[in-house]
Amino acid sequence: MKVEGISDRIFLVLTFTATVFGIVLLSALLVLTFYEAASWLDIQFLTSPPSRFPERAGIYPPLVGSIMMIALVGLFTVPVGVGAAIFLEEYAGQRRIAKIIEINISNLAAVPSIVYGILGLGLFVSTLHLKPGTVLVGSLTLTLLVLPVVIVASQEAIRAVPKSLREASIGLGATKWQTIRNVVLPSSMPGILTGVILALSRAIGETAPLIMVGAATTIFTAPKDIFSPFSALPMQIFMWTDLPKEEFLHGLAPAGIVVLLAIMLSMNAIAIVLRNHYRRKLRW
Repeated sequence: MKVEGISDRIFLVLTFTATVFGIVLLSALLVLTFYEAASWLDIQFLTSPPSRFPERAGIYPPLVGSIMMIALVGLFTVPVGVGAAIFLEEYAGQRRIAKIIEINISNLAAVPSIVYGILGLGLFVSTLHLKPGTVLVGSLTLTLLVLPVVIVASQEAIRAVPKSLREASIGLGATKWQTIRNVVLPSSMPGILTGVILALSRAIGETAPLIMVGAATTIFTAPKDIFSPFSALPMQIFMWTDLPKEEFLHGLAPAGIVVLLAIMLSMNAIAIVLRNHYRRKLRW
C-alpha cells in the first residue's frame, strides 16, 4: 500500500510539473508573439493586400477568404454532422451496418489532413469538375476533414441524454421526431456545440488540404463569392515566414497569428455563449 501511495504521489507531482511547464512555455510564446506583433497591428494591416514591402503589407484578402471559408464549413458541417448523428443514434438502432459505419467514422477522425486534401482534389476537382482553388472547393474539402469529429461528438452528446426523457415525451403523446426535436436535441446541444467548436477551430488552421486543392499561397484581391480564388490566413502567415526580410518573420507573421487567434477566440466565444444558453434552459 505504501508503494502504491508513493507511486501515486510521484505521478501527481510529475503531472503537475509538466502542466505548469507547458503553461509557462505557452504563455512565454504568446507574450513573445504579441510583443512582435504589437507595432504592426493597425487598420492599414487589416485593410491592405499583401505586398513585398513590409510597411505596405496587409492581410485583408486572406482574412476575408478565411472568414468566408469557415462560414461555409460551418454551414455544411453542422446540419450534415448532426443529422448523421441523429440517424445513427435514434433510427439505425443496433443494426450491423450502423456499427460498421460508426467504426469507420471514428477511424476517419484520425486520418491525416493531407489525405483529405487528396480526396478533395479527386472528388471535387477531378470528378465534379469544380474550379480548383475556390472558396467552395476549399470549404467542401475542409468539411470532409472535420465532419467525422462533429458526428462522433454529436453521437456522444445524444447518447448521454437519459432514456427516461425520451420515454416521458413519447408517453405524453409526442411522435419520435417531436421527441428528438424538442427533447433530445436541446438536451444534447451543449455537447454538440463543443464538438463544433473543436471542429471549426481545427478547420481554420489547416493548410495542407487547401494546398492540395489549389488555394493560392498569396492573393491580392479578396474573394467576391464562393466561386472566386482565395487564400487563407495560415497560408499567408507561412508565406511571410519564408521571406528573407526580418520584418516579415518577426513582424507581419506574428501579427497574422494574432488575427487568426482573434478569429478563433471569437468563434469559440459565440459557441460558448450558445452552449451556456442551452445549459441554462436545461436547468429551468
